[in-house]
Amino acid sequence: MILAAGLGTRMRPLTDARPKALVPLGGRPLIEHALARLHDAGVERVVVNAHHHAEQLIAYLSGRDRIETHVSDEREELLDTGGGIAKALPLLGEARFYAVNGDVVWLDGVANTLRRLARRWDESAMDALLLLQLGPGALGYSGLGDFTMDADGLLHRRREREVAPYVHCGIQLLHPRLFRACPSGAFSLNLLYDRALAAGRLWGLRHDGLWLHVGTRAGLSVAEAALARL
Repeated sequence: MILAAGLGTRMRPLTDARPKALVPLGGRPLIEHALARLHDAGVERVVVNAHHHAEQLIAYLSGRDRIETHVSDEREELLDTGGGIAKALPLLGEARFYAVNGDVVWLDGVANTLRRLARRWDESAMDALLLLQLGPGALGYSGLGDFTMDADGLLHRRREREVAPYVHCGIQLLHPRLFRACPSGAFSLNLLYDRALAAGRLWGLRHDGLWLHVGTRAGLSVAEAALARL
């Protein structure tokens, strides 16, 4: 699933008349970067949620032949990250699935990033496996970090007034059981992360390639410059 329903507030005015997923980066829409990476990993079917200027995104995704796409329509109500995935679960099936933020761009390291996540997945131990980037290597990111990680990959939240070394890349493997007894309507994935963390079922994998956070106009400029140097 690609999460693409956000309002794109931090990218205005670029998103005043189009969804953030269709803002260009490196000569193609943002969402095309995620679709290409999913296709490279062997994904054949993708669900994309849509809200802001949804009709444009729906039109862009229609009639694709490289990868089958389905739209989870959130025009009536913006559901946040958790609620958006929960609404789309009937389209996603009963097995684990990738969930990728529509405003992240990444390049693989020594191996395909999404396939690395799949190989690391442990059905008996995990409800969520998050791709993490060390803060100093997170281009376009200026926060305090999200998690600390044990040597075996078990995650812990950053404490208040602390800096954590790892940033969540917005790229992850999730299992539908993570959404059992979840709230109705809009809610953040962070609620479910915290539940999984308390149960010892929230894990991480360090990214070994380039990760670009493109959620703001400044981040977009950084990403354009980084891609131009490649």
